[in-house]
Amino acid sequence: MTGTAIWGIGKSSPERVLTNDDLVAMLDTSDEWIQTRTGIRERRIAADDETTSTFAVGAAQVALERAGVDPSDLDHILVATVTPDEPVPGAAPLVQHALGATKAAALDVNGGCCGFIHGLQLASALVASGQSRRVLVCGSETLSRIIDWTDRSTAVLFGDGSGAAVVGPADDARLGPFVCGTDGSKRDLLYVPAGGSKLPASEETVAAREHTIRMKGQDVYKFATEKMTETARALLHEIPADDVDLVVAHQANARIIRTVAERLSLRDDQVVCNVDRYGNTSAASIPIALTEQVDEGRLQDGMLVLLVAFGAGFSWAGGLVRWGRR
Repeated sequence: MTGTAIWGIGKSSPERVLTNDDLVAMLDTSDEWIQTRTGIRERRIAADDETTSTFAVGAAQVALERAGVDPSDLDHILVATVTPDEPVPGAAPLVQHALGATKAAALDVNGGCCGFIHGLQLASALVASGQSRRVLVCGSETLSRIIDWTDRSTAVLFGDGSGAAVVGPADDARLGPFVCGTDGSKRDLLYVPAGGSKLPASEETVAAREHTIRMKGQDVYKFATEKMTETARALLHEIPADDVDLVVAHQANARIIRTVAERLSLRDDQVVCNVDRYGNTSAASIPIALTEQVDEGRLQDGMLVLLVAFGAGFSWAGGLVRWGRR
């Protein structure tokens, strides 16, 4: 078994910004209402010709350049998403073709907001076991396409974008351990009713807006804060909280992030929060936030990073990252 690390990371987001004031013109809401409950001021929304795979390709190109890896040298591509360009094929084959990664096997990971952490865990296992040497992990979403823009409880929350990371071998173990779990009995807390084999697309499902996100907000808040705290504590059971340099949680809601930070006795300077500018980008939120920390010079080699997320399923996931290639 060999050690694994993130070699390079990048992000890609739409140019269009949808502010709270823009939403006020569409919905019975206010900037104060949105910010008080979510911490979100604005989010990025895809143009008509932009898709999940185009964002993933943009983020991947940055990550590959920073990692010093040519696409032709990739062995695997994992794209974490719940919004692929089409039901079949997944987004990953489209990313593989667009990058020219002719040697890579490519597949999607449908893990909701935990998808990027699941992808890192799978990539690390592939590299550590010797089955792969260079793995591209993307978290990419176009959630604006599955939002009911008449429902203020969900329309204010979500945005589009992508983040990507290249995982490869390292002299020591810099990825992991990981903690992941699922409770399928709570699948109705966050789901899209139609479009699958249970309720295929029809005129009736379209008219009823059943191809859009349904969410029980209070239940999600309670479950998310409990499971993210529990997951973080499991990862830090032998590590003092002060030894963690950065905590990058899934960027769903500023109140959730604050609550988890308080329960873990974390300082404000340890906790990353950019949900105010991006909204909830599901599987893309953690790699986008990580990339921003690199771009701003805040994330330096040798730092210990805690990743933690919750999402549809209902699922939860976390992992430790010692930043740097080796």
